[in-house]
Amino acid sequence: MDSLVLEASERQKDAKPKALRGEGLIPAIYYGKGQTNMMLQMPYQVFRKVYAKAGENTIIELGVGGKKMPVLVHDVQFDAVTDDITHVDFIFVDMNKEVITSVKVIALGIAPAVKNMSGVLDIQKHEIKIKCLPKNLIHSIEVDVTSLVDFHTSVRVKDLKVPSTITILDNAEDTVVTVSPPRAEEVAKPAEAAAVPAEGAAGTGVAPGSPIAATPAPAADKPAKK
Repeated sequence: MDSLVLEASERQKDAKPKALRGEGLIPAIYYGKGQTNMMLQMPYQVFRKVYAKAGENTIIELGVGGKKMPVLVHDVQFDAVTDDITHVDFIFVDMNKEVITSVKVIALGIAPAVKNMSGVLDIQKHEIKIKCLPKNLIHSIEVDVTSLVDFHTSVRVKDLKVPSTITILDNAEDTVVTVSPPRAEEVAKPAEAAAVPAEGAAGTGVAPGSPIAATPAPAADKPAKK
């Protein structure tokens, strides 16, 4: 995958991160084996656009003072309330040494077991760990789910298709994607049983506490006076 370019500048040691953020800048740090750590800053929107494309497994050409260094985004911190990016860690990458990282799984197509049997697509591994040279890094692994014809079929790690330059480190027998049966519909509640007659009123057919039960029975007709 082609690398992306990101321009940054060194920041003063006494620069306050909060003040930088107020100016639309993100504080950052650059480090790595054999490298001199650098405290950096960069425009918020510039980094946001590059990060949206690169994520954490695409090489970025980080430009600082006319010098370019191959880096990966090692860590991004977010504000707990606003979800704005508050700090970024860049790590130097030796282009001649293999790196280990995780890439996301993307399901493609429609599984027959979902379409015809009302199943639910179940992605059991959302990321796959890989090893390769930095120049061969991939952003994701696409998984064709059209082979999932019933609830007994699955796509395993050994079924994934990646370039020959990529080594997958996860267990070959691990399930990546399968289809689960639909959840059984709730059994309809049985109709409520007929109301039990009030105590001492057996055979009346009137439920206890009903307005009818509370109403006294009319007095029997008195015999006519002779």
